[in-house]
Amino acid sequence: MTHAALNQLVFLVGGRGTRLGSLTAENPKPLLTVGGLPFLDYLIDNAARYGFTNILLLAGYLGKEFESRYQAMGRERGLTIDCLIEPEPAGTGGALLHAADRLADKFILCNGDSFFDINLLDLGLIDAGEDWLAKIALRQVEDGSRYGGIARQGERVVAFVERGDSGPALINGGIYLMRRQILDLIGPLPCSLERDVFPQLATQGRLFGRDYKAFFIDIGIPSDFAAAQDLVPAHVLRPAAFLDRDGVLNHDYGYVHRPEDFHWKDGAISAIKALNDAGFLVFVVSNQAGVARGYYDEEQVRLLHRWMSNVLALHGAHIDRYYFCPHHPDGVLPDYAIDCGCRKPQPGMIEQAFREWSIDRRSSLLIGDKPWDIAAAETAGIRGYLWEGDDLSEFVQTTVICQTTVI
Repeated sequence: MTHAALNQLVFLVGGRGTRLGSLTAENPKPLLTVGGLPFLDYLIDNAARYGFTNILLLAGYLGKEFESRYQAMGRERGLTIDCLIEPEPAGTGGALLHAADRLADKFILCNGDSFFDINLLDLGLIDAGEDWLAKIALRQVEDGSRYGGIARQGERVVAFVERGDSGPALINGGIYLMRRQILDLIGPLPCSLERDVFPQLATQGRLFGRDYKAFFIDIGIPSDFAAAQDLVPAHVLRPAAFLDRDGVLNHDYGYVHRPEDFHWKDGAISAIKALNDAGFLVFVVSNQAGVARGYYDEEQVRLLHRWMSNVLALHGAHIDRYYFCPHHPDGVLPDYAIDCGCRKPQPGMIEQAFREWSIDRRSSLLIGDKPWDIAAAETAGIRGYLWEGDDLSEFVQTTVICQTTVI
């Protein structure tokens, strides 16, 4: 699975949300305001973090409300956000079937009224052979009587358990990696993926699941919607890990700017994934004086970073954004030969990230291999780790993550 091959995320946003009463009389449930923003905004922003640029909204009730808001938002953010409105309710399976000619060969499907903050790319890493049709994000709850449970053998889902006695249970978390061929199993409408299709897949041995310990909230009932007003904004205020590039993520041979010259350092990819899984925003902050010196241009830097993202996605990892400074006072190109505020030890790249993202400065940190990296961190008011070791993953696991509390 490559990053380019998996860039479509589909949201189910067609339900009316009758349990919320008058709250949804004029607004569809996913567009209800949570912490000052429509709830769906949080989900789309989170999808974009993982590189999903093709967003499809499967709407029904008050579907035009989605069109008017999100097509404009997509243009502003460089995303393609399309809305497909069902002519009448036909269940989750029916909504998917209605979108048959719009679905990629592989896509992520999510509920639009719940936020399960897992590493979305990790589902692709479940070892399911070649015959799988769906992989489910599962979660453990203290009381499964409201949901029903799931029985597994390893990561193969073998059965669904009806609602029963109270007590701990492993349940469906509402996020799925699917193959388009799953449409062949959708029978007469209305059809529910959860009740009609997934049990078939489990019987056939083509359904897999992995459980995740991650933030979860569903706004479908009044008490949870009220709780979301504080919980969601607090949760998306995340700690950030700022990583220097050359010398930390890759061997520094001097002005590296081509994929064929880029060699990952031991543990770099798994360190990034560990930070992703732990809930950090992950940014690269890199001085790239080679641009000012005329060795390569900014587009070559961006091409290399896109290549890095492709490689990372194969391992279920991602960088939220790459920041780089192309300037140097001794550069040969006049436009770049300046003493700027973004070149480390100045904190400009870090401060730009704080302006553009919702970041908890108190819990954020930087890992670098040069004194100017640490100076930039100190000026920005975050922890700086000078790392010159052999395995970045071990360092991140034992020194960084264990010392940081992620909400």
